[in-house]
Amino acid sequence: MARIAGVDLPRNKRIEVGLTYIYGIGHSTARNILAETGVDGDVRVYQLSDDDVNKLRRVIENHYKVEGALRTETSMNVKRLMDIGCYRGMRHRRNLPVRGQRTHTNARTRKGPRRAVAGKKKAPRK
Repeated sequence: MARIAGVDLPRNKRIEVGLTYIYGIGHSTARNILAETGVDGDVRVYQLSDDDVNKLRRVIENHYKVEGALRTETSMNVKRLMDIGCYRGMRHRRNLPVRGQRTHTNARTRKGPRRAVAGKKKAPRK
């Protein structure tokens, strides 16, 4: 089993897909890493040699920010926005959509389940 950046890659998937299980690596980044190391993207994870795994591990550690370091940086960026009190920071603090989406309707993922308002009745259907 290949373990790269603290993540066990799924054994039966192609390495191109398996690399995307690492936080911070998507499809295009996975392709770039494979091109840089010279590993074939169609090879299954369990078929990789130790040399190939070491090449992949070395490139990812030296050239990409992944997993814990990336999560930390992202959370620090959000915290910075909240600390300086900018509009985006306020939206994060209030748990509302940050990128200009409407909130009158929708936005349920961000706002959570609807809360009933006391004394408000539903309008009768016509």
